[in-house]
Amino acid sequence: MNGPHDLGGQMGFGPVAPEKDEPYFHAGWEKRALGITLSCGAFGAWTIDESRHARENIPPADYLAASYYEIWIRGIDKLLERHGFATHEELLSGRKLQDGAMPKRVLKADMVPAVLAKGGPCDRPVEAAPLFVVGETVRTKNFNPATHTRLPRYARARTGVVEAVQGSFVFPDDNAHGKGENPQWLYTVVFDGAEIWGEDADPTLTVSIDAWESYLEPA
Repeated sequence: MNGPHDLGGQMGFGPVAPEKDEPYFHAGWEKRALGITLSCGAFGAWTIDESRHARENIPPADYLAASYYEIWIRGIDKLLERHGFATHEELLSGRKLQDGAMPKRVLKADMVPAVLAKGGPCDRPVEAAPLFVVGETVRTKNFNPATHTRLPRYARARTGVVEAVQGSFVFPDDNAHGKGENPQWLYTVVFDGAEIWGEDADPTLTVSIDAWESYLEPA
């Protein structure tokens, strides 16, 4: 979707200014936000793609005014309410007012190291061969869905070259909305700076993105 999260290439937000020796957390509550997000994700009620879409749906003014972990917590609030684990009133009060849905799993403290080490692999086999090969010129499709997508706005309707075939992976555009994993081939596509930013772009710059097969067509 075209939401406040999709800021790549947009002007008016100032330069990226990395913080030197930036700590993992700037405040104690951020650690708790990460812990809550991981614990709730372990319930097994939603996918990582649905969780991303929940954050994308935060109203733009609220999203842009929020810090990184504030966005995480607001996304979790949406998911907990959507899947019946907490009501809006409970989230506001911080107190249980009624019985909610039961999670499929509960992440306990002694389980955390092994769960984090395992990760959440999303590579999946597909029967069809890749449609594109390394070195082939391709063009990204031009679409503006109200649903989740991993193709950023700045890279739509752009011509580039396949740099690598990464394998086949869960298709997030479907997986975010309960339509199944529907895996596709994933490609790294590289674009010249001028193709992305126009004739005034630095000619030495290139931009690479990972694009699912259905995002691409032959150029």
